[in-house]
Parts: sequence; C-alpha cells; structure tokens
Amino acid sequence: MTIDFKRGITLVLFVLAVLISCKKDIEPVASIEVNEQDLKLRMNQIQVIASHNSYRLMTTDTVYSFLLSIQTVIPPQYNPIGLDYTHLPIKEQMDDYNIRGLELDVYNDPNGNVFYERRIDPFVGLPISSGVTELSQPGFKVLHIKDVDYNTQFYTFKQALLAIQSWSNSHSNHLPLFINIETKSDSPGDDSTLSSLGFLKAPLWDVAATEALEQEITDVFGISGEGLFKPSDLQGTYSSLEQAALNNNWPLLKDCRGKIVFIIEGNAVAHYKSGHPSLIGRKMFVYDTPGQIEAAFLLLNDARTDSAAIKDYVRDGYIVRTRCDEGTIESRYGDYSGMYAAFESGAQILSTDYYKADSRGGTFGWSDYHVNFPNRPKARKNPINANTINVNNDIDD
Repeated sequence: MTIDFKRGITLVLFVLAVLISCKKDIEPVASIEVNEQDLKLRMNQIQVIASHNSYRLMTTDTVYSFLLSIQTVIPPQYNPIGLDYTHLPIKEQMDDYNIRGLELDVYNDPNGNVFYERRIDPFVGLPISSGVTELSQPGFKVLHIKDVDYNTQFYTFKQALLAIQSWSNSHSNHLPLFINIETKSDSPGDDSTLSSLGFLKAPLWDVAATEALEQEITDVFGISGEGLFKPSDLQGTYSSLEQAALNNNWPLLKDCRGKIVFIIEGNAVAHYKSGHPSLIGRKMFVYDTPGQIEAAFLLLNDARTDSAAIKDYVRDGYIVRTRCDEGTIESRYGDYSGMYAAFESGAQILSTDYYKADSRGGTFGWSDYHVNFPNRPKARKNPINANTINVNNDIDD
C-alpha cells in the first residue's frame, strides 16, 4: 500500500511537470517592436539637416575688421559679410542639434608648409607664421580660404576623419551620416593684385592627389571601408551607379544605420573618377550631373530657383543636396523662404549654417533664424518620394 501511494505521488508530479512544460511551450512570446520606418523607407526617402562648412570657426577678429575696411576693393568671394558665422564642435552639432550631414573643405598639400604661413596676418599686425606643426607637414588640410579664413576645428583631413569615425562608433544605430568633401584649389593668390602683394596659389588637384585622398580614407576605415556605405553597395548588379539610383536600389534604413557616406565635389571630381568608371573600387561617391554613369548624388544649391528640378530628380531616384541659407543673409533678415523651399523640394541633404540661431539673434541686425524640422527629429520622411508610405513622419536614431 505504501509503495502504491509513493508511485501515485510520483505519477502526479510527473503529469504536473509535463503540463507546466507544455504551458510554457504554448505561452505567447513577448513581441519585439518593429520599426516600420526602417523596413519601409530607403536611404533616399528621408531628409536630414546638414551643416555647411561644419569645421569652420569664426575669422580672426583683426582679420575680419581689416576685410570690412577694404571690402569695396577685394574680390566679391572674400566679402566679409558672408564670413560672419561660426560652428560648434561637430560632436555637439550631431549630439545636441541632430545634424546628420557635415561638410569639409579639403586642400591638397603634398609637401607641407603651403598653409603654415598666413599671408594676411602681417597686414593686421600678426606674425605670418601660424606656429601650427600639423600645417608644416605633408597631407590634406581643412580650412575655408587659404591665407585669410583659416580658423578650423581640424587642421588635417585625417583629424576630421578620426573624429567622425569616433562619433559613428559610439552611436552605432545612427541614421546614415552624409559627409560632403569639397576639394578646393582656389585662393587669394589667384587674383593678380593679391598675388603682387605676396599671396600664393594653392596646389592643384590631380590623379595622384585623389589617390592619396582615397588612401587617407583607407588608413582610417580600412581596405574594406568598414562602417562606410560605398558606391559598390549601391550599384550591386546594375550596370552603373546611375542605373542603380534610378531603379531605387538604395538600401532600407535598417541596412544603412551606422553607416557613413562620403561624397566629393569640387576640383578633384574628374580626377577621382579617372580610371574608375562608375566609381568601381572607390570608397566615396561624387556629385555629378544626370546622364553620367557616376550620377547618384546631385548638387543643386538654390532651392528657390531649382525647386521644380529638385523634385523631379528626387522622384527619379537621385539623392540631392541643397542649401537653406547662404552668406549670413537669412540670419540677418529672418528670411525663411530658402529653408521652406529646401524642405518642400524633397532634397535629402539640407545644408545650413544655422542649426541654432546666431548668438547675436534679437540684437540689431540679427534675427533668431534657425533651421530645424518640426518636433526636432533627427530626420523626417521625404515629402516627395515617400509621401505615400504609411509610416510616422519623424525619424530618430
């Protein structure tokens, strides 16, 4: 009798264990929230705000005052009115103001010392030598105008690349970060009058310089371009980059979070394309014109006059960069027409000097003009090519 009772208890416990186990098996698993934006929107179906000349710091006071005093006799591109702005450190731009696009002006300096001396400084009582060791060494330099507007967060391109990589690595889920590389060779020394006063020309770009520029990208991001969205990633099996763009082969957001996208404009573009049709083997895109096999990114900086064209290009599949403001004018007059035109155009990269209002906003001659999306998200659904996609308009990391 005792043995049967024990067997009975054992059987009951066994049955209970089986029932509990089965119950666990059929209990619904807690669902993981799916971000529909990441599954439905592609890289070209969002809009981000980018900073213009992101590295730039305010012109040296004495230089700026001197330029103001002679503005009627200097070339218009050096008008100091357009130089009267500055930028926060790029980490702060991205962390605190949701900037998801940057711009770097890059000069060639194969032998070093081209930018070590600042030719305007003796005119305002400053020493001609910068005293900056990095400027005496070979390598690409980051600044706005040779000899005149030289204050920068990064003396070298490599320093800028490392800062961008560091931020990206610590924000692994960030939206694609677009980096404009404006390759420059213009300088005050190009003007005959300024040349006679001792201003020197900047080095030109050639194929060797673009290969060296590519190598600096490789030095930071590796041969495979770890963390980059590269031309080959877009082209896939299509015959060219343009065909890939026109056939909407852009990746879904879920596949391009944490990625950095480099795009070159300016003097080096033709050399960078040389020998690399459709940018085969390259790590950076170029801004090009429709009809070119490398055309995936387009540059139309005047959203007011180019609005209709931008909308058409966005519908076609290109990514377009435009500007919301230029030359401090909008900040001085509180003019939002350029910003609204840029927003409504569908251009994906919207460049501004004023992700925050100028510190002088509200004082005489300055407004509180600033560029933000409503609700201040890090990006938003594109109003032109994603208007029929039923997802939330505001996009965040």
